[in-house]
Formats: sequence, C-alpha cells, structure tokens
Amino acid sequence: MPDTTVWPTELRVSRDRRTLKVTFNSGESFDLDAEMLRVLSPSAEVQGHSPEQRVTVGGKQDVTISEMVPVGNYAVRIVFDDRHDSGIYTWSYLARLGREKDALWAAYLAELEEKGMTR
Repeated sequence: MPDTTVWPTELRVSRDRRTLKVTFNSGESFDLDAEMLRVLSPSAEVQGHSPEQRVTVGGKQDVTISEMVPVGNYAVRIVFDDRHDSGIYTWSYLARLGREKDALWAAYLAELEEKGMTR
C-alpha cells in the first residue's frame, strides 16, 4: 500500500522536458532527471517480478518526458518520448528516488559498466 503521508504539492516538467521537479508537503524538493526516471521505472518491464528479473536499461541519455497522467491520488504515470509508459510512480517512490538519487544513480552506472552497456 502506498505511503499516504507523503504527497507532492508541485509536479513540474522543465521546458526541455528532461527534468521533473517534485516538491512534497514535507517541504522536500527534488529535481529528477528524465533519464533516471526512465531507467529506474517502477514498471514490471524494468523491475521484473523479482530482483533476479530486473532489466538494465541503457541508451536513454536523451530521453524526455512527453506526458504525465494522474493515477488516483497516490501516483503519476510518466510517458516518455521512447513510448515507455507503464511505470506508475507513487509519491513514496518519487520521494525515495529524490532522497537516494546519488546512490541509486551510482549503482545504475556500475551496473551498466559491469554489463558493458552505455547510457
């Protein structure tokens, strides 16, 4: 069940469509890169149905956000220009991405390198 104690007071896509600014009711504010949102999508296509099934997504350095579609009062579906649109980003997941983005990004880059893939 999603964390209902955290919700955004602002969701704004930058003019170049490469960054999502999220400000939460707690006062926390994060700028989340479209590439990071895409490669760490919470979709089953990326995350799999177990950690062993997780897919490393490369080649998304130039991806942009095409659209955001509200999902109830707990999430947003982000549509990217590469047509990926199955990720439901709960407010708590967006907060986690913001709080842990440096560590998550470093782990992603290490995973790419280990697999011989590029951004």
